[in-house]
Amino acid sequence: MDLNFSGRLTRVVVVEEVSQVGQARREALAMADGIGFDEMDAGRVALAATELATNVIKHGRGGRMYLSVVCGRGGEGIELCTLDAGPGFSLAQSLPDGYSTGGTQGLGLGAIRRQATVLDAWSDDKGCVVVARVYASRVARDVDVPYGALRLAMRHEVACGDAWHLRADAQSVAVTLIDGLGHGLPAADAAQAGVAVAAARGALAPADLIAAMHAGMSGTRGGAAAVASVDLASGAVQFAGIGNISAGLHEATTTRGMASHPGIVGVQFRKAQPFHFHAPEGTLLLMHSDGLQARWSLRDYPGLFHRHPALIVAVLQRDFDRGRDDTGIIALRLGDLH
Repeated sequence: MDLNFSGRLTRVVVVEEVSQVGQARREALAMADGIGFDEMDAGRVALAATELATNVIKHGRGGRMYLSVVCGRGGEGIELCTLDAGPGFSLAQSLPDGYSTGGTQGLGLGAIRRQATVLDAWSDDKGCVVVARVYASRVARDVDVPYGALRLAMRHEVACGDAWHLRADAQSVAVTLIDGLGHGLPAADAAQAGVAVAAARGALAPADLIAAMHAGMSGTRGGAAAVASVDLASGAVQFAGIGNISAGLHEATTTRGMASHPGIVGVQFRKAQPFHFHAPEGTLLLMHSDGLQARWSLRDYPGLFHRHPALIVAVLQRDFDRGRDDTGIIALRLGDLH
């Protein structure tokens, strides 16, 4: 498996009235067309978007949908994520056709499950989060890569100053997260300059990659950046970071933070000193910008650690987004990614 993928902007669609279901469907169709889905596969995405948005209206008291392009083994896909403030439901109970909590025919989640490679949900007293991933029908059944990511622009901005990159080959996997200084187009330009370096030279060790990004981001306003690289055979992790990027290795009952050094990549910093860790299979590597509050713990969400990383990322963003900056989050389940 070879991956070299830079995260694209997450589209946000407000779903608070019936007319906005159509908007969610159109946005999902446009995204599917943009990655080359044929008419049949685009129709599968449209069906999933329609059913998810309809559920938000009928059962969730309104909410929003996040739309993202995701990378898989041998092809890209579309991720649809809905967040609402409703009473929630049991995914296992709701999948069989005919089950409904709202007096409907109870066909929605079953229809989504038939179209999606991934379907996962979380329900608590704050509402419900549902994640579905749809890939082209021609790809292998094991197409999904166990990661989750959101790249959200600050409210009223069209550009996002946070950016991320994922690289993987037979020996290693590397995750890069950049937070351009400030927000808006200048911050986005800085972050994109760093991501371009990661895409071109991602095989470098983390400290060396940050040095290369420093040169590539020169002339921009710069930003914070962090890189984590994992040796797939041994589980050895190298991490280097500059600026305010939060990063940690999460296991079922413990968390190890990974510290960054002060400075601004592209402007001025001392040499990035790498840190070394060991992460057993199943560890969750999670990194985020300061658009997300740092004081959270997966232990406050019993069972969430074991769910799909895309669901974990969405729940954390729902509960800890500061709401006054761009937000970039990426989480990767370590282990045999092949």
